[in-house]
Amino acid sequence: MTFVTECKNPKAVSLMIRGTTEHVVDELERGIHDALSVVKVALEDGKMTIGAGAAATEISMSLRDYATTVGGREQMAIEAFANAVEVIPKTLAENAGLDPIDMMLEIRSAHKKGKKNAGINVFTGKVDDMFKNNVIEPLRVSMQEIEASSEAATMILRIDDVIASKGTGAPMPPGGPGGMPGAGGMGGDMEY
Repeated sequence: MTFVTECKNPKAVSLMIRGTTEHVVDELERGIHDALSVVKVALEDGKMTIGAGAAATEISMSLRDYATTVGGREQMAIEAFANAVEVIPKTLAENAGLDPIDMMLEIRSAHKKGKKNAGINVFTGKVDDMFKNNVIEPLRVSMQEIEASSEAATMILRIDDVIASKGTGAPMPPGGPGGMPGAGGMGGDMEY
């Protein structure tokens, strides 16, 4: 733990990082840098969202409600995106040693009751009001998470399109069909 106290208008603060190995020190330095960057972004933007999976749960539930009004393939895509957003509270629960299924049921129940700030309190193992617990994160970080994951999904879909075009007479990508040698590309006779 690092405590910086009683600094009256400091121009600079030094942090001493100690660890048993160089690798540990590197990880600590990276963690401190990440934490300071998050604080910097929060101060620059002044826009926050509730953390601990609260915002992600609210987004995923709203997406599922919206998906039912769309129908068809678009509904399936929206529901898949909602599932992907919900990975955030599930992973938080797993990393805290909690049962992710129980926690997701509990957090969804709280949100259905109108408790939009309900998130996973990793210290108590319960769903709690994360705004009251001061668990917030910069909006920019959340936006970057969604943007990066959307770009990754788009890239995967483009690769899938190239693989699917293999059987349609479309030109092959440079270097051939890919996949494992002798296995017929990506799974032999499987259809997509």
